[in-house]
Amino acid sequence: MIDRRRFLGIAAGAGATLALTPELLRAFQPSQGQLIQRAIPSTGELLPVISLDPRRESDNAGMKEILKTMLENGAKVIDLADGGGERMARTAADELGIQDKLFWTTTLVGAPPRRESDPPPPKADAAALRAQIETKLATFKVPRIDLVMASAYNVTHDATFLAVLKEMKKEGKVRYIGVNTLAPPPYPTGSAFASLESIMRNEPLDFVATDYSAGWRGVEQRILPLAMERKIGFMAHFTFDRGRLFRRVSGTPLPEWAAEFDARTWAQFFIKYVVSHPAVVVARTGTTKPAHMLENIGGGIGRLPNEAMRKRMAEFVDALPQPPTPPATNGARTAGTAGER
Repeated sequence: MIDRRRFLGIAAGAGATLALTPELLRAFQPSQGQLIQRAIPSTGELLPVISLDPRRESDNAGMKEILKTMLENGAKVIDLADGGGERMARTAADELGIQDKLFWTTTLVGAPPRRESDPPPPKADAAALRAQIETKLATFKVPRIDLVMASAYNVTHDATFLAVLKEMKKEGKVRYIGVNTLAPPPYPTGSAFASLESIMRNEPLDFVATDYSAGWRGVEQRILPLAMERKIGFMAHFTFDRGRLFRRVSGTPLPEWAAEFDARTWAQFFIKYVVSHPAVVVARTGTTKPAHMLENIGGGIGRLPNEAMRKRMAEFVDALPQPPTPPATNGARTAGTAGER
């Protein structure tokens, strides 16, 4: 087994073409075994726990290699943060003839979040919201989309969003519906999730999604238990805390006890913390590199930390130095970029 540093050195020396060969990628696979699958609570359908958030920066050839790496190693969920990499991923999948082998998510776009003191946005036009999805169905030549998410901000201020999604789900054009929200640094308090919690208690959702990482665990107190209570699948976004976790461990060796749950790299350490929570159905990872995709998939293979180990992991991360926290922009929460490395 080779570690990430040695692998990347070999790849760089061999050139870009060799760096993408299946043989070299397989050499980087961290452990033997199958990628863990979790059931969507509302239906029981199984999904592999590691997903891809495709980056805009990916080129077509690189995206094809990432998608092939996913399918060859048991992953299939394309979890789009804001739709930015959707066309690139769809085009690559279509050229590979694998569109129907992947589980696709997309977003229903509405008004961006604003300050609490601002007046609510004008009510959305139902026909315009429906047209967003219809356009994607026509553009990508598919009969349905697996999962469509709307933001908690829009759903809270306007019932039109969920009404349209429920209608299109009944028509078979959308298989699952969900609500997402963002929790970037500076981190919100529990009250920031009051809207999401209310929606979860009062609407028949299949999924919810927001930030969750070893570096920020705010959803463990109320959102994750509620997801389990209400039988709503949780999708963990920004598993690496928007890349902040990698900066925090820079120069720090992986602790030997990480081998007890089959983590051989920092990425797998962080991923295994997230997917070891029973509420998590999918953990989203963003990358432009097939080697990183394979490394991420390794985070969903093998043993997972138990509750005592999760506590030890959290304490270890809390003791790491904190990187500077970016200020909030104009009172609104920003996406913080789709991918994390």
